[in-house]
Amino acid sequence: MRSMLKASVAALATVVALTGPASAELTGDLRINLDTSNPAPRATMEAMIARFQAANPALNITTTVIDREAYKTQIRNFLSADAPDVLTWYAANRMRPYVEAGLLEDVSDMWADGTTIANELASTKGAMTIDGKQWGVPYTYYQWGIYYRKDIYEELGLSEPANFDEMLSNCEAMIASGRKCYTIGTKWLWTASGWFDYLNMRTHGFDFHMSMARGEVEWTDPRVRETFENWGKLVRMGAFVDDHQNKDWQQSLPFLVNGEAGAILKGNFAVAPLRDAGLTDDQLDFHQFPMITEGVAMAEDAPTDTFHIAAGAQNKDNARAFLAFVASAAEQTEINNGSNLGQLPVNATSSIDDDKFLKEGFAMLSSNSPGGVAQFFDRDFPAEMAKAAMEGMQEFMVFPDNLDEILERLEEVRQDVY
Repeated sequence: MRSMLKASVAALATVVALTGPASAELTGDLRINLDTSNPAPRATMEAMIARFQAANPALNITTTVIDREAYKTQIRNFLSADAPDVLTWYAANRMRPYVEAGLLEDVSDMWADGTTIANELASTKGAMTIDGKQWGVPYTYYQWGIYYRKDIYEELGLSEPANFDEMLSNCEAMIASGRKCYTIGTKWLWTASGWFDYLNMRTHGFDFHMSMARGEVEWTDPRVRETFENWGKLVRMGAFVDDHQNKDWQQSLPFLVNGEAGAILKGNFAVAPLRDAGLTDDQLDFHQFPMITEGVAMAEDAPTDTFHIAAGAQNKDNARAFLAFVASAAEQTEINNGSNLGQLPVNATSSIDDDKFLKEGFAMLSSNSPGGVAQFFDRDFPAEMAKAAMEGMQEFMVFPDNLDEILERLEEVRQDVY
C-alpha cells in the first residue's frame, strides 16, 4: 500500500509540474473526438487528457477514439449532426472544407498579437490561417529537409549549400566522383512531390504555393514552368539515382547507406531506418533546403496535427481552455518526447529530446521558417489534383522533355477539380 501511495503522489506531482495551477477550475462537460487510434498516439492523448482532468476535477470529460481511416469519412457527419467540443485534424488546406462549410470555430482571439499562442506557435500561424482567421492549434509536427553523408561531403571538400547555385555545384562534384547527388524512390508518387514543394516554395514562396493548392494558378503559368525548369537542372545533370520510378522510398535508402548517393530529401522518419542500416550520427547530417530566389522567405514542409473546436460545440469555453492547455510549452514537451509521439513540439519554448536531428529540425522550424509551414503536397492539394500532379512529376523526372504535355494535362485536371 505504501508503494502505491508513493506512486500516486509522484503522479500528482508530475501533473502539477506539467499543467501548473489552474487559474479557475472548470465545470460542466467537454466532449473530445480523437483520430489517434494507433497505440502510442492513443496512449499519449489519453494521458494528456488525464492531466487536464486532474487540473479540473469537476469537469466531466468524454473521449471518443475513432479509427484514423474511418475518422476521415466520418468527420463531416459528426461535425454536422453530433458535434463534439474538440476534435483532432490537420492544418492548412486539409481543414479548408470544414472551415468553408462553417463546421469549425474561429479561434482568432487565441492567436491575437501578444498572446502566448501567437508568440510561441508563430511558425505555424500561416498553416492555421484561412481567410485571415485562425481555426485551431497545432500540437505536433516534424521536419523535412536534406539528410546527407557528411563524411562524403568532407571527402569531396563540400559544404552545406547556402543557395541553389551552390547546391548545383555540389551536385556536379558528387557526379564527378562517380556518385549520384540524391537518392529517391518515386514508385510511391509522394516522394517526387516533396521536391516540387521545396523547389516551388523556394522559387516563388509559400503564398504562391498555397495559391496553387487552392486552384488559383494555372499549371501552364510561366511561374510554374520556372519551378520545373529549376528541377530540370537537377534532372538533366543526372542528379537522381537511376530507375527511381521502380523503387519505393525504403528501397532508395541503401544508395545513401552504401555511399552511392550523397543525400536524400525526406522527412525525419527516414533517420531511424538509416541508423538501423548502420549510419552513425558522425556520418549522417541534415541541412535546410537552400534558397533559390533571393528575398523569398524560407518556408518548410512540416506535416502538422491539430486540435479544433467544432462550430456546433456546446461547451466552447471549456474547449478553448483545453486548446490553450494543448498549446502550452509543458504539454508539447511531454507529448512529443521519445516515449510518446517522438516528434517535434510546435511551441518554440518547449524542450525536446536529446536527439541530433530533432534538435536541428526544431531550431529550423522555430526560428528559420518565416515564410510559413506547408503540410506536404498531397495534404495541401485536393486528392484528385494531387494524384494527377504527382503522376506528372514522376513522369517529368524520367522524361523531362515531356514538360509541355504534362503541364497542359495538369491544367485540364485543375479546371475539372476546382
